[in-house]
Formats: sequence, structure tokens, C-alpha cells
Amino acid sequence: MITKDLTIGEILRIKEDAAQILMSFGMGCVGCPSSQAETIEDASQVHGLNLEDLLVALNK
Repeated sequence: MITKDLTIGEILRIKEDAAQILMSFGMGCVGCPSSQAETIEDASQVHGLNLEDLLVALNK
């Protein structure tokens, strides 16, 4: 299960289509080295995204 405290790097490693899901939410920075250590919670705040919606999509 993907939770708010996982980093983007961890999510990309455990979920095959995570990059596409994140980019569909407007997070085009998934390839940025610094984003790899950022939690999904922090990234959603930076991008002004609803964390719960993002987690639902990632956990489908």
C-alpha cells in the first residue's frame, strides 16, 4: 500500500505505472533527482494537489 510518507523514489520502484499516474496529476518532475527523496505528501503540497485523490489513484 502506498502511503503519504513514502518517497517518490520508493513509489516509482514499487508501482510499475506510478510515473504515468503522477504525471497525469501534473507532477512532471518525477524524473528530477531531488524528487526521489521527497515524500508524496510533500510533493502533493508543493504542486497544490489533493493528497487523498493522489493516494487513491496510486493504490488502484
